[in-house]
Amino acid sequence: MAEITAQLVKELRERTGAGMMECKNALLEAKGNLSEAETVLRKRGIASAAKKATRATMQGLIGSYIHAGAQLGVLVEVNCESDFVARTNEFGELVHDLAMQIAAADPKYVRREEVPAEVLDKEREIQKARVLAEGKPPQVADKIVEGRLSKFFEETCLYDQPFIKDNSSSIDQLIKTKIAKTGENITVSRFVRIKIGDAQAQ
Repeated sequence: MAEITAQLVKELRERTGAGMMECKNALLEAKGNLSEAETVLRKRGIASAAKKATRATMQGLIGSYIHAGAQLGVLVEVNCESDFVARTNEFGELVHDLAMQIAAADPKYVRREEVPAEVLDKEREIQKARVLAEGKPPQVADKIVEGRLSKFFEETCLYDQPFIKDNSSSIDQLIKTKIAKTGENITVSRFVRIKIGDAQAQ
């Protein structure tokens, strides 16, 4: 069996547009054979999901979740391509799961591209200072900082977060799986998370 290298995973990702873990799992299943791994992803419909990601999403649902005790609530807009898919139970469950995710994991942004440059620069500065204060050599500092930024995205960006019902899958992977099943592009447009007392604390 061929070794599952980072380069092999990267190549499969570039070919299919599938997520890193999905590519790694497909390569493991295909014993390191790139074309067989691509077939595995195609069978699962994941490879085609990435190709649908550019299609317009003008339909969808606004989902809500109010936590027990009514001290915390979420509204989320999730879009798809047709009213038909928006009315399915599967889509409704996804919207509900996403509202629960936002309530539990408190993301600040939908995607990492939405993080303002000044927020990212400040976080990079903080992590660099921490790394150097820990006595790490300056030549490896930048690599460690980038690793910690991945953690920052995982904590603050909805798509990067581990799914609360299955930590082995990210929200991005969950959505791609639903795209594969429905045959339509699905996107999260926006959300708001309201917690009693937060307005006064600001």
